[in-house]
Amino acid sequence: MLQGLIATLFTYGITALGAAFVFVFKNYNQKILDVMMGMAAGIMIAASFWSLLSPAISLCESLNRPAYFETSLGFILGGVFIILSDIILSKKNKVKEKNKRTLLITSAVTLHNIPEGMAIGVAFGSLALNVPEASIISAILLAVGIGIQNFPEGLCVALPLRKNGFSKQKSFLIGQASGIVEPISGVIGAIFALKVQNILPFLLSFSAGAMISVVASELIPDSFRDNKNLASIGLLLGFAIMMILDISF
Repeated sequence: MLQGLIATLFTYGITALGAAFVFVFKNYNQKILDVMMGMAAGIMIAASFWSLLSPAISLCESLNRPAYFETSLGFILGGVFIILSDIILSKKNKVKEKNKRTLLITSAVTLHNIPEGMAIGVAFGSLALNVPEASIISAILLAVGIGIQNFPEGLCVALPLRKNGFSKQKSFLIGQASGIVEPISGVIGAIFALKVQNILPFLLSFSAGAMISVVASELIPDSFRDNKNLASIGLLLGFAIMMILDISF
């Protein structure tokens, strides 16, 4: 649980670091951000399998439970959770057109940080249970991948607020606050993994589904909109890095 807390404090810190750039820059290089977001997408896709789905399948098999059913159910429900949350947020955010996109971005970032934090917490919590195929390297790489994509998220929340007339301090405070839910949800995820062991395969696959849905609905559309080729290279590199490190260690 402590490891999960430390890991999610790291990812929150990267969010705050991204938001802090509002004190330095008025604009940012979109190409660099698209490559970073593409890499983060690749890392998170790979982590969803090696850090979450693969251990869930192995744990089901060791418990003589139908892995195909339990992991598929958790994976689909995790994705549906993100989709429904986005729909609800879009309907409730009836605000001035000027601030609508900013509020939607802030809400979306804050919302999808919750399953990301839980995914890290569950990944570290599963280590204490000696779950097959779960490893400290996989859990750390999952946190690193989420941390990488949190940097541009903090930046993308803070800068639009600044452009809409918010002060630098307020823009930073709101930008970093979007990531504070990760340590909270990380601890909750670790507690669930440690205390409710029978549903750990479901939690792992649920977290994987939620992460894939976030990648598909947020990271890939945003990063591929303007620089498709650069984002594709970033995605391939991110996936390959995660795959090489996980297989090697």
